[in-house]
Parts: sequence; structure tokens; C-alpha cells
Amino acid sequence: MQRMRVREAGLSPPGEPGVYNAITDVPGVLVGYETLNGKAANGRPIKTGVTAILPHGRSRTPRPVWAGFHALNGNGEMTGTHWIEHGGYFVGPVCLTNSHSVGIVHHATTRWMLEQYAATFEAHHLWAMPVVAETYDGVLNDINGQHVEAHHVHAALSSAHAGNLEEGNVGGGNGMICYGFKGGTGTSSRRVVIDDQAYTVGVLVQANHGKRDWLNVLGVPVGKALDDGNWPKELNRERGSIVAIIATDAPMLPHQLKRLAQRAGLGISRTGSPGGNDSGDIFLAFSTANDGPLPQLGKARQQMCHLNDECFDDLYMAVVQATDEAVLNAMFMAEGAPMAKPQGWCPALDLQRLAPLMRRAGLGMEAKPPMPA
Repeated sequence: MQRMRVREAGLSPPGEPGVYNAITDVPGVLVGYETLNGKAANGRPIKTGVTAILPHGRSRTPRPVWAGFHALNGNGEMTGTHWIEHGGYFVGPVCLTNSHSVGIVHHATTRWMLEQYAATFEAHHLWAMPVVAETYDGVLNDINGQHVEAHHVHAALSSAHAGNLEEGNVGGGNGMICYGFKGGTGTSSRRVVIDDQAYTVGVLVQANHGKRDWLNVLGVPVGKALDDGNWPKELNRERGSIVAIIATDAPMLPHQLKRLAQRAGLGISRTGSPGGNDSGDIFLAFSTANDGPLPQLGKARQQMCHLNDECFDDLYMAVVQATDEAVLNAMFMAEGAPMAKPQGWCPALDLQRLAPLMRRAGLGMEAKPPMPA
């Protein structure tokens, strides 16, 4: 069976997705990738990359994005979170990569911001503090070779676009493993109507977490049943992480966005993860609403529109559902890959073997047409 997204495979996750069922359903949000494949001098595979998320597209003016951060398990890194916790916002892109490339990605993204917002930085004493997060791809990638370079980061930022997104072995998710199968980049979205106003919640994950035995697909425990008895032990231990980036156009205050970010933890639990000790389960939520100037350049009196917390249950459910589906999309779309250390093969989730397990649970898998281009 060819690689396809969860809904294209005939399954019906709960909730109403947006047009592209992607984080790019949130107006203005763009996503780009730079994917590195090759062979290092030591013979190990190079399988890594960079994912870039632009909350306000290619605006030439730096604008704050109100945000909230949550770490279910903090065995990982996301830069800029101290100020997100205290200031409630960030400026510029969000980039995802591997654990040993955070520095170069941060450096290159800072340079991109200085160039993108050159007029503002020239006129004022401002600082750039991009958000860069990581997961560990050292089982499939020669991670110690630090093969990500500044031009790869700029390529990811330059390629950012709206609409349909590639998933699986792309961008920062290229070398990732999820529940013992090939993981990577996945995305999904949900539409929510509050007081007759429609809003969108979009999620993008870099999925590199979980043990095979834990895996559930839409409530069906399939991990143990998919064990073929020849599984490398490196693929059935929790040594990775998951980063979830949540975007919405619903107007929300920073403390509300922090609460929204927390719900991604409930989303990854649906596929079976308890948030393992060696996993960095790190989540960021931002809202594109309340667009305005940098606080340093704004007026003394500020106003923000926000929803009543009493209306948030549907938004929370949207995050849970979209996070769950984004993880599954990453696995359904990913392709198997050779292992760097130790040598071996990381298989993709076998959709043909999965189909009868889902049918036995009353959830048929019949291929459907893909989402619109």
C-alpha cells in the first residue's frame, strides 16, 4: 500500500479539518523545509533537516505573536521560552531541527531576521530571539557530524509556503523515529465555531517518541500486533522527543495559549505515549490574532481582544484531535530508512498489516482521494 495520510487511507479521525488539514489552514502561516539526505565521510547516512514556520508569513515588519509554552517532559530544548513565559510573545520564525544543530539554526535564523526586518533593526535598538526546537535523530542520522549549515536554514525559510504540506521524511523530521517506526513531520487542523465565528486550530509535530508496544491508532492498540519478532532493540526504547507547534487565529491571551499548549500532551497520549523519561515533549501555541507593533514601539496603553475561557472546551478538543492526527499522519506518510547507529533498518508503519487490525475493530481502511492541491 502506498504512503498516504490517515484520512486518505480510509480512516475517520474525529473533528472537522480545514481545507488542507494542516497548520497552514491558519491564515498567514507558512511552512518550509530543507531536507538533507546523503552519506557522511564515516559511511553513516546523513538524514536530517530543518523545518521553518512563519506565523506572519513574509512580513517585512517584526510583529509580536502572542504565545504560550508547556513542557510535558523537559528532556529537550526550545529556545526563547523564558521570554514567552514572562513576556507572552515571540517575534519571527519557529524552526525545528535535530538536537546537535540548535546553535547553527538559531544563528542563521537570527541573521534571517536581521535581514528580513533590516529597516526596523537599523532604526531601533532591538534584539532577535528566534524560537528553535529539536528532537534527537542520532539513530538514523550521523548527528555528531553536524551537517546542518546556515544556508540550509535559509533555504527552509525561503521555501515556506501556504497550502498542502509534505509529511514524513521531510525537514527537521527527516531522521526521526516514532513508536519504533519511521516518524517525522506531520500536521493536521480543526475548525471550531464559537459564538457564530469560525476559527482554525492547526498543529505541526516533529514526532520522534514512543515505544512500539505503546502504539494506538484511533483507540485501537496495534503496537504489539505489528511486532514481527525481528525488531532492533534500538527501535523499542524511548530515547526521542516530540515537538508540537499549535497555531490558531482565535484571539487568546498568553495564559490562555499556555493552557492550549498543555492539551498537546493529551493529544500524544491518544497514540499511546505517557511522556517517557527520555523524551522531550515540548509544546508551543501561538495566535495570529491581535496583530500589532512590537511592544517596544507601541503606545503605553494596550488593548487585546480575547475569548472567554468558558468557551475554550472546543478549542482544547481541537488541539487534542489535531495533535493525535498529526502524529499519525507523520507515521502514515513516512518511508523506511537505514539506521546510522547501530546499522540496520527502521521500517515504516506497514499500512497493509495495519488495515485488518483496524477492520477487526470496526474501522475500515479503504483508500480515498487526496486532499485538494
